[in-house]
Amino acid sequence: MNIANCPITYYGHKYDKVYVAFDADTFAVCFNGVYRPGVKDDCILMSGGSADRGGLSVLTKAIPTGSGVHKLLPNLKNAGECVNIIPLKDSQQVEIEQVELGNFGTQAILAIKTYSGYQSVAVEADAQVNGLTVSKQTFQTADTNNGVITDVSGCRLSGVVYKTNTTVFDPNICSTVTCDVSGVATAISDCGPMELCQGDGSCVMNTMCTVTGSTVISFVGRVHSVPDRCVYTLMTASSIPGLRVLGLFQERRRKDVSFLDRVILQLDRAGVDISLEQGGRVQLNDKVLTLNTTAQVVHGVELSKDQTGLTAKISASNYTVSVFFDGYTTSIHMTGPSGEPVNGLCGNSNKSLIEEKVSDHSDAGCEIQYDDAADRTINCNTTTKWCNLLKRSPFTACNKHIDPEPFITACTHTLCKYPAVDHLKCQFLEAYARTCSQHSNVTVESWRSKTNCPAVPQAFCPDRFCSPHEFCGSSIGGEPRCLCRAIFASEYRSAGTYGEPTACDHKAATLTLANCLLEDNSIDYSFLHLNDEACKGEMNNLTHMVTFSFDSSNTCGTVVMANNSKIIYKNTIMRRNISTFGPINRHRPVHIDFSCYYSQPHIKSMAIRIKDSSVTQQITAGEWNYNLTMKAYYDAGRLNAIESSTEIQLDEKIWVELKTEGLDKNMIFVVTDSCWATDQPSPNSSLRYDLIIDGCPNPADQTVQMEGNGLGASNYFSFNSFQFSGKNGDIYLHCRLELCVAQSNACAPSCSQSRRRRRSVMPKYVDALISLAWAQ
Repeated sequence: MNIANCPITYYGHKYDKVYVAFDADTFAVCFNGVYRPGVKDDCILMSGGSADRGGLSVLTKAIPTGSGVHKLLPNLKNAGECVNIIPLKDSQQVEIEQVELGNFGTQAILAIKTYSGYQSVAVEADAQVNGLTVSKQTFQTADTNNGVITDVSGCRLSGVVYKTNTTVFDPNICSTVTCDVSGVATAISDCGPMELCQGDGSCVMNTMCTVTGSTVISFVGRVHSVPDRCVYTLMTASSIPGLRVLGLFQERRRKDVSFLDRVILQLDRAGVDISLEQGGRVQLNDKVLTLNTTAQVVHGVELSKDQTGLTAKISASNYTVSVFFDGYTTSIHMTGPSGEPVNGLCGNSNKSLIEEKVSDHSDAGCEIQYDDAADRTINCNTTTKWCNLLKRSPFTACNKHIDPEPFITACTHTLCKYPAVDHLKCQFLEAYARTCSQHSNVTVESWRSKTNCPAVPQAFCPDRFCSPHEFCGSSIGGEPRCLCRAIFASEYRSAGTYGEPTACDHKAATLTLANCLLEDNSIDYSFLHLNDEACKGEMNNLTHMVTFSFDSSNTCGTVVMANNSKIIYKNTIMRRNISTFGPINRHRPVHIDFSCYYSQPHIKSMAIRIKDSSVTQQITAGEWNYNLTMKAYYDAGRLNAIESSTEIQLDEKIWVELKTEGLDKNMIFVVTDSCWATDQPSPNSSLRYDLIIDGCPNPADQTVQMEGNGLGASNYFSFNSFQFSGKNGDIYLHCRLELCVAQSNACAPSCSQSRRRRRSVMPKYVDALISLAWAQ
């Protein structure tokens, strides 16, 4: 029935429709839908007698205050405006009963009258609110003048109904409740802001502090926003002496937004710190603890770990503090007798943020604040709508227990500046739902599916431990990994490097790279190596820094060169060949210079001397008897021989001539088959560097040139001087030669960049080996 012309305010709620229904025993007038047993509704249930039909009429009649109705109902203070009349008749159209709902502004009355055709001796009328009876009326039907009139106006507070114009103490909520004539209820609680009513009129401490993002929501609902990367006192209480709960804040992807990074339980009496960290790691001072779901007691603190995060619980003097940390958000739950003050950012003191800073745990410069450029991908209006979901269903079930506004503030404060990555959008909803569940034992049903958040609560980045300059977050592919913190990475990114400069020592060098910077550029350090592929980087499991090095005992393919006034130890970090997918490759090339440069004093010490200006060997083989000479020069015309007193600088050009005497110059030509250097007198030494291979210059050394090979009784080659990396001893130059019967140009090797020498098919009569040495 539409009663919009005479709406009724029934126990604090205004209605302009009623739903009426009959069954064998009951006539029901409900306001939220047709009556069904077991359904929580606002209804008036009464004995229906033999009536099975009804109607509706509206009587517009002013009923002034002081009327007979007002005298019967002393709490009725407003004047009447109109009355909804519902006559009930039986199948013979005989009026059996009449129900009246009177509009008295914010108040209302219910009147029931029976007539002679009513067959019951008693009429019962129950007024229900949300399915619970709040008033019950019974009257006899001995004559036609009997009836009942009752006040159905009042207030509602936390699901409880109070009579209009009354003040009562409600032990269920430990509050004095006043319900005024307008249907507005106010409550004055006997419990403090950190206390909870026991339901019997007594109060106990039962309070929650939540720290999520950079926002601290205190036990009393006060909001603090941490703008830097320092350590702050979250909670201290004299009820648990010696306990101090600290929070360390750090930046992530942006320098100007901080996040809670770890929670520290400082136990002054034991002299220890228990650190709850990202990834589910717990450290006792510097020792990592192994935890599981079974509580482990450490210095009086119960520690446990499950898929949702870490829990630390400590009790003393009937007080209990429970600290939960999932890697991003901490919930501090404190219970105990009432009246105990609590300090820190979570407490009820009025100290400023700077007064709660813990200097002995904070890094130098942590208070410096930054101002990054705004992220243009962020729409703050969209973010605000998302955060305001905390005031909509299904979170409304929690709103009357936990104020959502501080959590909305935390959500918008972060997500209007910081990109919604790493499950951040769901983090703030999760924090609110968890606070409601732990503090008030109220579960927010199905919020995860309605917001597309993960179906099962789980700590982010479980068992993934990052170094201090990293945090755990989602990579581009969505997988969790250790990412560089913004301040740490900024100096390297601006310089276009992956880590620290090369650290050079005498004939040794070290280069350290940050693995998070490599991974930011899709570089897997395990595929990197130096010139020698066997020399790879080593990852430090604590710092996640990757170190490459070489020294005199392991040169890793380092090349030593001289350039004007400097000597250079040169190496390169490069990527090992990786199999590709057909014609494509998703890995970018890597070429990182790894060199050390030494100034003039070092270069002087690297000068070399030829031990002998020349070496001559007399060779007898069958009928052949001849001399073979190897001689070094420092000019292309081979006019100025290098004497044993001549200093040769590294990377200086040397010409070496190989010459025979005693043979027929027109018939027998000399062919230099190979030349190489060793660090030992033996030509078979394991350390070897090739200059001439199969009669041709080594294509890997562009300084080597060969002239006149196989064209006469002599030939020569040139190269730039060098020293073996990390070696201070002599260098020995060995050359293997062959004698060839001259016939056209058949003795000359054929050299090109694309193919090796085609060896002569003409017979060789002898071969010889000759060596020349120089020393540092």
